[in-house]
Amino acid sequence: MKNIKAILFDSGRVLNGPVTGHWFITPNFWEYVNKGVFDSLDKSKIASAFAEADKYIVAQKLMTAKEEEYQHFIKFYEIFSSQLPELKLTADAIENVAKDLVFNPKKYAFYDDALEIVPKLKRKYKLAIVSDAWPSLLDVYNENNMTSYFDSIVISSFLGTSKPDSKMYNTALQELNIKPEEAIFIDDSLKNCMGAMAVGINTVLLCRNKQAYISEKIKSISKGYRVINDLNQLYKFI
Repeated sequence: MKNIKAILFDSGRVLNGPVTGHWFITPNFWEYVNKGVFDSLDKSKIASAFAEADKYIVAQKLMTAKEEEYQHFIKFYEIFSSQLPELKLTADAIENVAKDLVFNPKKYAFYDDALEIVPKLKRKYKLAIVSDAWPSLLDVYNENNMTSYFDSIVISSFLGTSKPDSKMYNTALQELNIKPEEAIFIDDSLKNCMGAMAVGINTVLLCRNKQAYISEKIKSISKGYRVINDLNQLYKFI
């Protein structure tokens, strides 16, 4: 770790997360969706509806503008609505939920340790975001005055691919002008960490859940990556 010059972060579940606890339940979701009816539905049916809509949005690889993102999320919520006719969502409600997801920069909140540690790391290292996300993620960073800390922000929809594709990591390395071995990559997905390792980047798996942390800590022995429970642990060993 002595030659480290840069730190690459995943965004979701590493630096920030949805304020509602669900990526697709937006801050104003209940203004347009009847919560009583929603809560009365079988949870597995709700999960299936989101999963069906997710198949659509995941297939939309290239997306470079928020208006384009908005149109795709209208389709996302149309699919979601079609799976849950009990909600009786109108076209206006669907459009408003999609608008809330795309144009509301308060949809995600940064973890306290991220707000504390990122500025400290910036004093010594180049920093980058490498995230599977859409154009609206940039507004979240701007809203929270976090953009200036990052020398590179790589968002999958701008490249038309996603992690663990090596293009995601290599784009950040090129923009930072560093070698793979001079970087650390932090993600909450082991698959994405393995993708970074394949490029030659040092990797750290972040498990904010204590039970998952203990389990992954044991598995990681002799596997070539570290496991941490929060970003304070990262700050201690680099």
